[in-house]
Amino acid sequence: MIRLLHFADLHLGVESYGRIEPTTGLSSRLNDFLHALDKVIDTATSQQIDLVIFAGDAYKTRDPTPTYQREFARRIRQLSQAGVPTILVAGNHDLPNAIGRAHTLEIFGVLEIDNVYVARSPTLFDIETRSGPVQVGVLPWIVRSGLLTQEALKNKSMQETDALVLEHVEAILNGPDGLTARLKSDVPHILVAHSSVQGATYGSERSVMLGNDIVLPLHLLKNPAWDYVALGHIHKHQALEEERFPPVVYSGSIERIDFGEERERKGFVIAQVTRGMCTWEFVPLETRPFVTLHVQADGDDPTTQILAQIARTPLKEAVVRLLIQTTVERNPLIDEKAILAALGDAFHVAAIVRSVIRSERIRLGGSSDMAGLTPLDMLARYLQIKQTPEAHITQLLEYARTLDISQLET
Repeated sequence: MIRLLHFADLHLGVESYGRIEPTTGLSSRLNDFLHALDKVIDTATSQQIDLVIFAGDAYKTRDPTPTYQREFARRIRQLSQAGVPTILVAGNHDLPNAIGRAHTLEIFGVLEIDNVYVARSPTLFDIETRSGPVQVGVLPWIVRSGLLTQEALKNKSMQETDALVLEHVEAILNGPDGLTARLKSDVPHILVAHSSVQGATYGSERSVMLGNDIVLPLHLLKNPAWDYVALGHIHKHQALEEERFPPVVYSGSIERIDFGEERERKGFVIAQVTRGMCTWEFVPLETRPFVTLHVQADGDDPTTQILAQIARTPLKEAVVRLLIQTTVERNPLIDEKAILAALGDAFHVAAIVRSVIRSERIRLGGSSDMAGLTPLDMLARYLQIKQTPEAHITQLLEYARTLDISQLET
């Protein structure tokens, strides 16, 4: 049995919702991502993991800073020194935007780091682990121009181009010389792909994806020739058609990118694989919480309403956004300084957004529902629409009755 750890979509370099640490000059959010990565590495080196699979997107951009590269390399080196074979798969964020340039993971292959296997193109690795041999087929991020010649692409629509690309992927996986044709019968078989797959649910990674996705049909990957299919690219952890073998699993990202991932669990997958059989579990990580507060602040004291909601919500060390719904009349009464003080335990206040609702405009004529109303009735209706407190309405109507309004009744 091979015990593997599968993770993906690290995206080092996402610094949104952080601050610069004065002692290091680095974003405080960098520590969040590195802390999550450290948990992955610690698990791999302490829990008898035979194989680590990183299914792509080490960095946010194609040109990561030397600092990000150093921090990622330091942790991959830990796996190498611990004797844990590690597969690094190039994702869309890892690939250069020009032919001939190196991708962000290529340095590991050039330096021939012990126990580290790097894949930019489709390949099949034969790996000897402490628990025995395993074969790992790899399908990195698909670049259309990498599979098709300029002549083949000429005068083709995007739909026609993608159909040709899928024919090539089918041949890579299942053709006479494809990956499945080269599998041995007596060892576990793992397939790794950084791709969008039909039936998967997207999270907010749409905002950080580069280029247009080629969506692979699920049947291309859910082939019983494989014992486990490890996917990267979609940040939401999920398994596709769990009732059918083999498991096709997105590990998801290991840290939140933005509020679109507020409710998503983050973590990695550990799988136990033998030929023809696989069990797996998702291992959640304790990551930076993102919290959205929705507050209806239209009472006499809207600031108190907002502060009460803040007091009821656990916000310690969270990235917080506050969405306030109020009225034109109450909006000037909101004390933003008091609100910011109340949010002092938050890690970061991403935004305070006010949605100001304008009251329905009163028209004193031309509407059938106003027919037969006296001036006092109209005044009462106006005050109600303005959301005036009932006690104030009663008092104002008492004052109105003391006035000579007979001339308005004509």
